[in-house]
Amino acid sequence: MNKPILCAGRLYCDLVFADAPRLPTLGTEVFAPNLSLCAGGGAFITGATLASMGHSVWQFSMLPAAPFDTLVLADMKEHHVVATACKPAATGVDPQITVAVGLQSDRAFLTRADGPALPDPTTIRFSDFAHLHIGELKTLQEMPALLGMAKSAGLTVSLDCSWQDNYDKSAADLIAAVDVFLPNEYEVAALAAVGVPETCAPLTVIKSGVNGARARARTDDAWTQSVAAPVKVVDATGAGDAFNAGFLSCWLDRAPIEQCLSKGNACGAAAVQALGGAGGFKTTGERVALPDT
Repeated sequence: MNKPILCAGRLYCDLVFADAPRLPTLGTEVFAPNLSLCAGGGAFITGATLASMGHSVWQFSMLPAAPFDTLVLADMKEHHVVATACKPAATGVDPQITVAVGLQSDRAFLTRADGPALPDPTTIRFSDFAHLHIGELKTLQEMPALLGMAKSAGLTVSLDCSWQDNYDKSAADLIAAVDVFLPNEYEVAALAAVGVPETCAPLTVIKSGVNGARARARTDDAWTQSVAAPVKVVDATGAGDAFNAGFLSCWLDRAPIEQCLSKGNACGAAAVQALGGAGGFKTTGERVALPDT
């Protein structure tokens, strides 16, 4: 694949508190032994992981407001994610920040998302790219024209779900129009509760954390399952986004689904062994190599 991959979605500065003994509760204080500040958001973490495996990746996002834009741009450069298509936040927009609190095997987020997620899509020449990955369903709901523009230019499209408190059945039409949909167990259950079929996309890939992942084409009768190898969890932030990159790296090369799932699990495992969503992918190496099957 010679053309770059375009990753679109909200771009944050992540403040990641790792190894917390518990989540904060009202009236109490929790002290975490580790903290990292880094670029975040599903689209970026997937893109940084793809870049670590040798893919050319562009980010299409609004930058967090100053002073966090400088930190995020430096992190994007370090991860070899091209920021040319990103635009600065408008005057008066709050910084886009996510506070992540990581426990032993999972994490919780508190996020401020202000202003639009994406710049004007007419500033992008979609025909310059091979594939569009959208980091969260909400971004596609905010800008559904993005899908048509990408498809008209011949791109394949993948979509992560990302958590919402207010999923709507109308999301089914957007999900059905992408090529690959990549929710986790919590998200697919919440979508099903409002009437979105579990396999309405042409290919649905459900991430199950320590239990691995499973995939099923809309026309298939059964799921293909892949078990994850156990690893020591340092920070679970971005594990699902890193999984997306591993899966898509193989899927774009038309590899068998079993191999796509294995690569996704390997990238997810590498992600949880370092602080920050993309902390395990600053260089290419054995940590993201496809495991023996």
